[in-house]
Amino acid sequence: MEGPTAAPSAPPSAVRHSMVEDVLGIGTGAFAASLGLFLLKSSGAVTGGTAGLALLLSYSAPLPFGVLFFTVNLPFFALAVWKKGWNFALRTGAAIALVSVMASLHPAALGSLHIDPAYGVLGGNLLAGVGLLILFRHQSSLGGFNILALLLQEKLKWRAGYVQMVLDVAIVLASLILVTPLMVLLSAAGATLLNLIIALNHRPGRYLGK
Repeated sequence: MEGPTAAPSAPPSAVRHSMVEDVLGIGTGAFAASLGLFLLKSSGAVTGGTAGLALLLSYSAPLPFGVLFFTVNLPFFALAVWKKGWNFALRTGAAIALVSVMASLHPAALGSLHIDPAYGVLGGNLLAGVGLLILFRHQSSLGGFNILALLLQEKLKWRAGYVQMVLDVAIVLASLILVTPLMVLLSAAGATLLNLIIALNHRPGRYLGK
């Protein structure tokens, strides 16, 4: 046993992901997130961020969700390039493009689903949260508020999940113009669940992989 004056052991060095691991990780994260968004749309719910904004628009605009999701994220791509660099921006652009494409594949493969709203909202946000965690750990995101939340976490040490939670609840409340108050409350609970998953699992210094 070491004495009380012994220096603490050094933390293990971070091991970078290989290119193959990054490709598989971003693909897996995009699939999980897109399936979660498909469940949300099938239950008639909304969520936060640019995904929630795209869902909200899809209920009133005659355009596919994938097209709307890609479009509303375009302004944030410039922010990603400016603040996070081309590596993060290109990875994020790839994830956004994958989610946009997969959003059209799920209805083609699964057809129209009629599911319990509570199951759709909670299950959809759970899948989306897991997908975002995978993307974050491969130096990527789904754009929009994800980028802003990650920047604030890096600069001000604010938890990314809590920052995004505040922004997401604001988006959900704005959905009162199109969905029922009961669905808004359920959607707010789902958005809170998603961001709690991120806040509890994506913390500075906890994950060393790059």
